[in-house]
Amino acid sequence: MSNVKYIQLESQGEIAILRINRPEALNAMNIDVISELSQTIDKVGADESIKVIIITGAGEKSFCAGADISYMVDIDPITAEKYASSAQSVLNKIERIEKPVLGAINGYALGGGCELAMVCDIRIASSNAKLGQPEVTIGIPPGWGGTQRLMRLVGPAKAKELVFTGKMIPAEEAFQLGLVNNVISLTPDDNLPPEVAADDKEKQKERSNQIAKLLNNKLMNECIAMGKQIAKNSYNAVKVSKMLVNRGMDADLETGLRLEIYGWSLCFAHEDRKKMMSDFLNKSKK
Repeated sequence: MSNVKYIQLESQGEIAILRINRPEALNAMNIDVISELSQTIDKVGADESIKVIIITGAGEKSFCAGADISYMVDIDPITAEKYASSAQSVLNKIERIEKPVLGAINGYALGGGCELAMVCDIRIASSNAKLGQPEVTIGIPPGWGGTQRLMRLVGPAKAKELVFTGKMIPAEEAFQLGLVNNVISLTPDDNLPPEVAADDKEKQKERSNQIAKLLNNKLMNECIAMGKQIAKNSYNAVKVSKMLVNRGMDADLETGLRLEIYGWSLCFAHEDRKKMMSDFLNKSKK
């Protein structure tokens, strides 16, 4: 494995922030990135002090631009199968991890990047984000879960449209489709840098970079705030709730409801349940 650290891990109290750190390739995921992401997920999954995970991309341009085309261009079907299997394995791991996972989608989330976003429990995008499954434009279908998860989120017809055309959609359209939960935008209250002359290209570029950093900071602050809101609740109840939603998605209603009763009942055996209920009752008496 490369000595370069492709996954930056930062802890903010009970929240772990994972950044895909390959900005020179728009945070595309090669074999090393996939391997390191898998190891990092295992690490934060085993850390009992971490209650919420945030996944994002380094820099301001890209969450993750997907698979590494420079690697894929010359590989054979057997190698391609191994590549997709390793990618699906880590994405499945993220989807199934007990801790809630927030995707902070900053910039491009294309192909495997969109597939990575879709395994996050909650997706929050910056207003300059673009999402899509453009694989057909380079001769392949989505291979990291896109044909399956996209239709579950936006419906089969819209999923087919996005996959067949390979088009990118802006964050606001992704929000309207239900592909992202929220879109973060800048307002005049965010201390935007002053306007500069249109013909001053250098200052225009500098201002654009400043705006991109402000937007990314606001996105991360929103995700961290939501992470803190989740973390203050019963970790056990959140964990069980995630399992119930994930398991119930592909079950019939009767099975899902029965599973919910089991999950609900089991929480009565957990120590934090009685304490939190008692605290609530004591507050209401005051």
